[in-house]
Amino acid sequence: MTQRIVVKIGSSSLTSDTGGLNPDKIRFFATELARLQQAGNQVLLVTSGAVAAGFTSLGYRTRPKVLHEKQAAAAVGQALLMQAYHEAFASHGRGVAQILLTRYDFSNRKRVQNALLTIDELLQRGVVPIINENDTVSVDELKFGDNDTLSALVGNLVKANKLIIITDMDGLYTDDPRKNPNAQRIERVAAISDELFSFAGGSGSAVGTGGMRSKVEAARIAMRGGVPVFIGRVLEPGDLSDAVNGTGKGTYFDTALNNLPVKKQWVGYHSLPQGQIHVDQGAMNALISGGKSLLPAGIIGATGDFHPGDVVEVMSKDGALLGRGVVNYAAWQVQAAAGLSTDEVQKRVEVTRIEVIHRDEWVPLA
Repeated sequence: MTQRIVVKIGSSSLTSDTGGLNPDKIRFFATELARLQQAGNQVLLVTSGAVAAGFTSLGYRTRPKVLHEKQAAAAVGQALLMQAYHEAFASHGRGVAQILLTRYDFSNRKRVQNALLTIDELLQRGVVPIINENDTVSVDELKFGDNDTLSALVGNLVKANKLIIITDMDGLYTDDPRKNPNAQRIERVAAISDELFSFAGGSGSAVGTGGMRSKVEAARIAMRGGVPVFIGRVLEPGDLSDAVNGTGKGTYFDTALNNLPVKKQWVGYHSLPQGQIHVDQGAMNALISGGKSLLPAGIIGATGDFHPGDVVEVMSKDGALLGRGVVNYAAWQVQAAAGLSTDEVQKRVEVTRIEVIHRDEWVPLA
């Protein structure tokens, strides 16, 4: 059966320790990905490496820290990266296409739909979409943070059957196995807990930005969208196929959830919230466990300047993020209706519907 598989490869897997592309590594991964295609799968590649590939060409001794220097390195490195992929895949008779995305592309529903149509067409024609963040124009406040997050969002968007995140570790451990010989590898994860996050550390490479923690966070995003995830090592021929088939060198993150509709993906993960609504314990339970809509009676207060149709974050009384939803009230209406019963709201505030956020336009994130 044809599967749609998203594979994420980080900078450290593609470059030398000091920066610059390693052609042997590029060819190795192209061969592994082509093997998946030949088995009948649709393959998407989310790649890092543009900044790492370009900074040495510009004369920087180490990966630059200043935004415009990183963007200049990305401008040079993206061309080098795509040239290397093109040549490597061409040796297997496979075509590639470059897709550069920013957070803004995902936050705009029309743009993200257009991106999906383009990706679908490329996959139907047997071309490998190679996706990267458009580092040359991204600004810090709108960046994904790292391509681990981008790969999870892409996996959800295309309704992938699997997300494979390749790293230099053979999975998630209870401690750093390089420092603690008693560290235990976690084989399978059904739910991501705070304890699991405590096992993940920082970035392990001088040329990359994402560490194990960012990969676990990406797994959580993908799992909520109904996409199972593998995080682990791919070093030998056949390792990638093993990862897809369930016998890989790493940790598997399972999910019992179904793929989210594109609109709910946009609400939960791509939109830019315009404000926050704070709720009491009863409303929190109704939203998270009861499958209910948010009514005015459970609202404590609101911040921001939002209007009907905007996306807002819903927070617990302790300030924890519970989820996001499309709001039916303006901010002033929420403030006026907060804590009131349905009958009182209908007497005091003119609104088109009583639900502040309807359950069909709500995405839990707690």
